[in-house]
Amino acid sequence: MLPHLDYIKQARLKLGVTQKKLATLCGISTSMVNQIESGRCKPSYDTAKRIFEILLSMESDASIKAGNICNRNLITIQSEESLSAAIIKMRDHSISQMPVFNGGKLVGILTEDDLARIMIENTDKDIHLVKVGAVMDPPPPLVDESTPAKALVSLVRFAKCVLVSEKGNVIGIITLTDTLKIVERS
Repeated sequence: MLPHLDYIKQARLKLGVTQKKLATLCGISTSMVNQIESGRCKPSYDTAKRIFEILLSMESDASIKAGNICNRNLITIQSEESLSAAIIKMRDHSISQMPVFNGGKLVGILTEDDLARIMIENTDKDIHLVKVGAVMDPPPPLVDESTPAKALVSLVRFAKCVLVSEKGNVIGIITLTDTLKIVERS
């Protein structure tokens, strides 16, 4: 049994979707969507079913937030710690990047790529004496936990990771692998 036809307009507006976009997704005309929403037209069962299925899939996509898919087991390092300490943490936790803090303030990120570059460039120096703050990259993007996860896919592809905050505090990290959770839940 399908929901009442009034639900179509309510769901479309809640999702911020235009009649034209909904029509395109459903394979019907914009005027047909307009007529259905205004009550001037009763769609066939197949058309109504297709509209409800598309709206439902859009709702489930929109409901996945950054806070739902982020890894909350956040492993961090302080900027004054040594690279050897960073290498040990990254190896022990099997992670490829680690947010860098100075006290409680986010100041950068350290990645496997950074470590490999430093090891190649500094063959004559003892990397155990080098501080994380001297080689870290700028901090990655920081988003609120309520940010729609779908909006993060291209950002994560560009920045390699995104940090997630709740009330101004960093609570998690999203990597490219974490964005696959969006597909799993769709």
